[in-house]
Amino acid sequence: MGETAMPLQKNAGAVRRFSRLMKFAGWLQNIPNRITPPPFRLMQIGSAFWQSRVLYVAARFDIATVLGDERLTADEIAAHVSADPDATYRLLRMLATLGVFEEVSPRVFSNNGLSAYLREDHPKSVRAMILMHNSEEMSRPWYEQLEKGVQSGDVPFQLAHGQELFDYMDSHPEFDRLFSRAMDSVEALTGDSFALDFDWGRFERVIDVGGSKGSKSLAILKRHPHLKALVVDRAQVVREAEQHWTGREAPALLARLSFQAGDLFESVPTATSARDIYLLSAVLHGFDDDSCVKALRNIAGACAGTGARIALMEMVLPESRPDLASASLDMQLFMGTRGRGRTLDEWLRLFDRSGLVLEEQVGLQSFAKILVLQSRL
Repeated sequence: MGETAMPLQKNAGAVRRFSRLMKFAGWLQNIPNRITPPPFRLMQIGSAFWQSRVLYVAARFDIATVLGDERLTADEIAAHVSADPDATYRLLRMLATLGVFEEVSPRVFSNNGLSAYLREDHPKSVRAMILMHNSEEMSRPWYEQLEKGVQSGDVPFQLAHGQELFDYMDSHPEFDRLFSRAMDSVEALTGDSFALDFDWGRFERVIDVGGSKGSKSLAILKRHPHLKALVVDRAQVVREAEQHWTGREAPALLARLSFQAGDLFESVPTATSARDIYLLSAVLHGFDDDSCVKALRNIAGACAGTGARIALMEMVLPESRPDLASASLDMQLFMGTRGRGRTLDEWLRLFDRSGLVLEEQVGLQSFAKILVLQSRL
């Protein structure tokens, strides 16, 4: 088959080392279950929401940005954020015991290796993700509707808000913007392995479906000067994205990035050659099987007869005993959407229904994999 028959995997050794490290990290995560008396361990798990709430309030007050590179007293921090000094101290003291912020001397705090990632000026800030996951919109389903959702199988977000997640976002622009910012910060969790561990250099155009502001496309373009990228997303996302990068990235780079409003479930831009590749990054896990099949059939039709590839970047669950991060993400998908984390067999069944064949499974130095697909149409 020529060049396209060659594996698209890069950095295979580094990917294997990362996989072994993650397995070791999963083993370490279970140590508290082995050494903590069961009643006390259950109490720890049962009160874990205390930790998420103090982290959320610190993120709301943007304390990490206030601190910057300085050391400030709790009273000084409280004055900056218009809060009670003693309550602020107690909040920071708890976070410091969790390793978030450091109490460098009595009642004096600084940022550390963890809290630095809450700073708005940090290039890999996860503040938006903390704010989104702990927002009223995302918290209420967990607190109010989880039990009913488990009993009925209905989506707790819809039970709490009367709308599906994406419909809610369409009618609540402030939350929609927060959600988009949080999704853009996913790179802080996944790193740039998607750009490094996959051989994008074999292609000429990336069609980034559901690509939001195009940050993943830009990461790929920076490493491959011959590439162009087309980002396809909802109209309101595209309108903001087209202005977002002006002044932030070089004009020559932005000249290779374009945007188009589109709906994955209606139609997608047509491929023109085997040098096109569609990228779907963490898109389909938010939808049920029938919706995924509809979307994948649209893409299969769009690249039929061209030899174009599809790079589906998603979590692939093991058949049993997933790690805590994977199981937690799957549960969050249950809370907010009709989607789910899927095993390889479950993905393969969807591909078969959609007229697609899996050509390669590319490992990444992250929790996701890239499943390389080609149309049978």
